[in-house]
Amino acid sequence: MKLAINISLFIFTLLLIDNKSFSLTDNKIKKICETQKRKTICIKILKEKRYNLQKGNLIEIPVIPYKR
Repeated sequence: MKLAINISLFIFTLLLIDNKSFSLTDNKIKKICETQKRKTICIKILKEKRYNLQKGNLIEIPVIPYKR
């Protein structure tokens, strides 16, 4: 009985943490967009991507190659 309760509590906590782990806060979005020329457009695009990701839709993530 204790094992079933412990497993169910463990799964429940994983589900709670999982919902919040992917989203960016508004402050993080503003910090990312500080270097861009058009800050408002950058903020709008990142907020739309955050919304789509939370809804479960696919988003495009650009990959920047590493330069030595």
